[in-house]
Amino acid sequence: MIVGTDNVVFLEALEWFDETGQELLHRLPESGSGEIKYGAQLTVRESQAAVMYYKGRAGDAFGPGRHTLKTGNIPIITKILSVPWAGTSPLRAEVYFVNLKVFPNLKWGTRDPVAFRDAELGFVRLRAHGVFNIRIVQPVLFINTLAGTMGKYSTEQIEDYLRRVIVSRLNDYLGETLDTLFNLPAQFDELAVGLKKRLDKDFIRFGLALDELYISSITPPEEVQTAIDDRSRMGAIKDMDGFVRMKAGMAMEKAALAGNEAGAGLGLGMGMMMPAMFANAAHTANPADTRQQGGGQAPPAVPTTQCSDCTNTIPTDARFCPFCGHQQVVLLQCSNCGKNLAVGAKFCSRCGHPTDEKPAACICSNCQNENLPGAKFCDNCGQRIS
Repeated sequence: MIVGTDNVVFLEALEWFDETGQELLHRLPESGSGEIKYGAQLTVRESQAAVMYYKGRAGDAFGPGRHTLKTGNIPIITKILSVPWAGTSPLRAEVYFVNLKVFPNLKWGTRDPVAFRDAELGFVRLRAHGVFNIRIVQPVLFINTLAGTMGKYSTEQIEDYLRRVIVSRLNDYLGETLDTLFNLPAQFDELAVGLKKRLDKDFIRFGLALDELYISSITPPEEVQTAIDDRSRMGAIKDMDGFVRMKAGMAMEKAALAGNEAGAGLGLGMGMMMPAMFANAAHTANPADTRQQGGGQAPPAVPTTQCSDCTNTIPTDARFCPFCGHQQVVLLQCSNCGKNLAVGAKFCSRCGHPTDEKPAACICSNCQNENLPGAKFCDNCGQRIS
């Protein structure tokens, strides 16, 4: 305390407590700049930093402890010298207290869905949500770029802007790193770490640090979720035929346990439907089966045989298997011109020779062994047949 001739003049004792837990910055005096006197005491806590502005310029930041402030406002003398300014000293000063603690659990999320081109699902719109933590690492830069001359600055005033920055960067980051939503569940942590690194520069230019960022959910529209669920179910079912039979059996069991006329009718109906269900399941499992065409009409029956290599059912007159490409064995040839004949043909389609005449056997001139028609070597002695 300094005692003057006419009155008592007190020195300031400056300190600040954040009662809300949400204030990033607080200015003293609260009404604006003041005549902070020479010798005023400034107390700064461990979780704080203080910046004194004197004559409109920022001085050094004060760390934890008690500090003595030095200004040109000397008690009594300043009052006399400030008479031309109506007794108000032109040597204005103010102190900004900056909260250095971590501000956790700030929410971020998409107001409108962001566009994402999925490699398997195509163009989808995603919604994302999460939380992030911030703290001030450069007090003077934070004051000069964001707070300015405001007396108070809280997380509510900056949270909306930071939320928009995060969503904007998320949109670009997903497009560069994620191929399909099917790989998303295993990449939440990796996406959060990568997104945090990309946002560091956006935060540091305001004197802020993104202490941590978490992604709690990334959700596609309901119809896309349904498609993902259906694909998961199909992947879990290894034997579709067995699955259909199991479902049919369960339905019949439930009908039998019902024990009434409706249950008996349902069981009878399921029993009549089961053969068709099994036939459809087998038809779906075998890609070689010919699908029924429109109107419920089946295509005309075609003579078929079995491929000797892959055992698939193929047309009898096929020269190569359409499934494995295996060349088919010739079952019958015209004895006159050698053309391959279809099964059951009575005349050759090339020369018209009857097919019921047996081709002449090849007799070996060496051992007189009877060989198959068209043989070039004897299967008994190995001599060339002339």
